[in-house]
Amino acid sequence: MSLTRQITQFCLSLRPQIKIIQVSAAFMEVNKIRNIAIIAHVDHGKTTLVDKLLHAGHLFKDHEHPGELIMDSNDLERERGITILAKNVSVRYKDYKINVIDTPGHSDFGGEVERVLNMADGCLLLVDAFEGPMPQTRFVLQKALQLGLKPIVVINKVDKKNCTPDDVHEQVFELMFSLDATEEQLNFPTFYGSAKQGWMSKDWKTPTTDITALIEGVIEHIPAPKVTDGPTQLMITSLEYSSYIGRVAIGRIQRGSVKAGQFVVLVKRDTGAIVKTRIKEVYVFEGFEKKKMEEVKAGEICALVGLEGFEIGDTVADVDKPEALKSIAIDEPTMSMLFTINTSPFYGKEGKFVTSRHIKERLDKELEKNLALRVGDTGSADSFMVYGRGVLHLSVLIETMRREGYELQIGQPQVIIKEIDGVKCEPIEELTIDLPENVAGKAIETVSMRRGEMKNMEPKGDRMILKFEMPARGIIGLRNYLMNVTAGEAVVTHRFKDYQPYKGDIPGRINGSLISMEVGEAIPYSLHNLQDRGKFFIEPSEPIYAGQVIGEHSRSGDLVINVTKTKKLTNMRASGSDEKMRISPAVKFSLEEALEYIQADEYVEVTPKSIRLRKIYLDENERKRDRNKAVGANA
Repeated sequence: MSLTRQITQFCLSLRPQIKIIQVSAAFMEVNKIRNIAIIAHVDHGKTTLVDKLLHAGHLFKDHEHPGELIMDSNDLERERGITILAKNVSVRYKDYKINVIDTPGHSDFGGEVERVLNMADGCLLLVDAFEGPMPQTRFVLQKALQLGLKPIVVINKVDKKNCTPDDVHEQVFELMFSLDATEEQLNFPTFYGSAKQGWMSKDWKTPTTDITALIEGVIEHIPAPKVTDGPTQLMITSLEYSSYIGRVAIGRIQRGSVKAGQFVVLVKRDTGAIVKTRIKEVYVFEGFEKKKMEEVKAGEICALVGLEGFEIGDTVADVDKPEALKSIAIDEPTMSMLFTINTSPFYGKEGKFVTSRHIKERLDKELEKNLALRVGDTGSADSFMVYGRGVLHLSVLIETMRREGYELQIGQPQVIIKEIDGVKCEPIEELTIDLPENVAGKAIETVSMRRGEMKNMEPKGDRMILKFEMPARGIIGLRNYLMNVTAGEAVVTHRFKDYQPYKGDIPGRINGSLISMEVGEAIPYSLHNLQDRGKFFIEPSEPIYAGQVIGEHSRSGDLVINVTKTKKLTNMRASGSDEKMRISPAVKFSLEEALEYIQADEYVEVTPKSIRLRKIYLDENERKRDRNKAVGANA
C-alpha cells in the first residue's frame, strides 16, 4: 500500500464518529416533545416495534435498506436476540418530536433500565398476545410505575395462533393493580397489532395497514415534559465515547437551558462535591444522528461535549445556584465472580491484553457506564472480585472483553450472602418455567431439590407454566439441566425478588471431571478407548494441557486420564485386528453454560478464540494437598 494511501486512511479514521447535522438555534416547543421508553420482556417484539417507528418517521431514504433490529447495533445483541444497552433515537411525526428510548428486557440489565427511565414521561408496555405479562415485564414496569410514568399498553403478536389478546389485557390490568399503580395509570389506553407485519389498531379484530394509530396515541396520551422555571439542572443518565471528541454526557434537561460555551458545575452523585467545568458543544438527537445546537431548553434530551470528570448520576447545575437532582437508586448486585489473569500453559497465544494492569483498566472503564457493576479487591494484584446482577450480566461483560482481545480466567459464580437483623440471608428469585406438560414432573422434582417452592401451576395448550420462588444459588446450572431433560423445549426466566433467610445446602453437580494428565494433542485412539469413562469436551487433535478439564466423569469424583497416548506400532499386522473408531461428538459450552458448569476448584479460561475449563491447581499433587487441607479445616 502506498504511503499516500496509508496517510489518507489514517486521516479518515480520525473523522468524528458522531454524525453531526448543521448548527441550529431553533427551539422545539416543549408541548411538541414526547419522551417515551419502550419496555417489555425478552423477545416480545420490542426492538421490532422500534424499527417500525423509525420507518414511520421516514428516517431512511428510498435507497436505504437498514434491515431489521436497527437499534440492536451491538454484535452481541444481534447474536443473542436481546437488548443489552439502552439507546435513544428520535422520530418526527407531523410537528411533533418523539424521543424513543429502547430499554433491555432482562432483569440482569436492570441498571440500564433504572437510569434511562428518568429521561421518559411515559412508556409503551409491550406484551405478547400469547404469553401475557412475564417476570421481567413486571420488573421493568414496576420501575416505570414508581417513577410515575404514564403507560400505554401494546399487545403485540396478535397474529399468533391460539393467542388471547382480551385475556392478556385483563392480566396486564391485574399486574398493574398488584404493583400499586395510581388510578390515572390504571386508566391506560390499549393498542393491538403485529410489529412484524407493521400494523397497530385499537381493535385486534380490525387490522390496519400501518402503525399511525399507535403514534397518534403516543401524542394524545403521553404528557409533554413538565418544565419548571429556574437555573440549569440536568441529570447525566448515559454516556457515549468518541475517540474524536472524547466522552459525551447524555441526559434530559429538567430545568433552565444549556448553551454551547456555558460554564456549569458538576454536583457529584456520591460525595456531593462541586466541580466547575464548561460545556463546549450541545447536541440533540435527530433520528440516529446528533444535531448541533446553540442552546437547548428544558424537556429535551441532549448530549453535552466538553464536560470533564463526569460520572453517570452526576447533576449538571448552574454556577451561581448549584442544586443537585435526586440521585439514581440502583439495585444492589446479587452475584460475584473472581476475574484473574490467565496462568495456563497456553497463556498469551491468542489475546493481546493479558496482564493484570490491562484487566484492571478495562474493568475501571466498564464501571464508568455500567452502574450495576462493582469491583472489589482480593488481596492479590492479579485477581479482582467483580459483582453484578446475575450470570448473564457478568457473562456479557466477559464476552465483550474476550472479543476485544483480552485473556482472563473466571471463578465459579457465587451469590452474595447478607446478614439482615442478625439472620443470614440470601437472594431469592422468582422463577418461571414454560415447558411441555409431559416433562413438568421432572422440572418440579429438580427445582424442589434445589430448595425451590412452587407458587403456581398453569396449563397453556400442551405446555405448562410453572412459577417458583427459589434461591439464586439453585438457578446456577438449572437452565442446562432443564434443556437436556426437555430436549431444548424449556423456556426459563427469572428475576430477583428479595433477600430471605438462608434456605440450606443445595446439591451441586454429582459427576466429577475428567482431567488431562499430559500436555499435547488429543489422540483419537485414546479418546475412543476412554469414551466409557464419560463425555468429552474436546475434539480429536485439539491441543490440551495438564490440569485441563477435558470431560465429565460418568461417576462422582475426578479422574486423571492421558488422552495423548498413541497406539504402539509393531511390524506385525493381522486383518481385522484394528477396530473402527467411533468417537462421540464433543460437548461444547457457551460462556454462560461453562460458568454455570464449573465447580469451586475450577476456572473458566477465556481467550479470544477459546473457552476452556481447568482446575485452579494444574498439578495433581497440589490438588491433593489442597483437598487434604480442606478436609482438615472441616474436621
